[in-house]
Amino acid sequence: MAEFQIEREESGKGGRYVTRLEGAEAEMTWTAAESLDIIDHTYVPPELRGRSVGEALVARAVEDARRSGRKILPLCSFAAAQFRRNSDWQDVLAR
Repeated sequence: MAEFQIEREESGKGGRYVTRLEGAEAEMTWTAAESLDIIDHTYVPPELRGRSVGEALVARAVEDARRSGRKILPLCSFAAAQFRRNSDWQDVLAR
């Protein structure tokens, strides 16, 4: 997977992961609930699609969840599909 500079922005009870490439911005938003991060939306603009940008956003959330001992509930269909494709992420998947 390609490397992207991803920022985590927090606001209130959630936030977003964002990366900016070639003047375009991709994001994944999340909401926090107790020891759980709920991924509720992922958006990658057309000009950045096909470059694993969305997967990199989810992967960053997985890394952060592991570091903080939190679980992830992927309500966003894209994030849920990434969890199905990446069996090594199951340790942070909320069941």
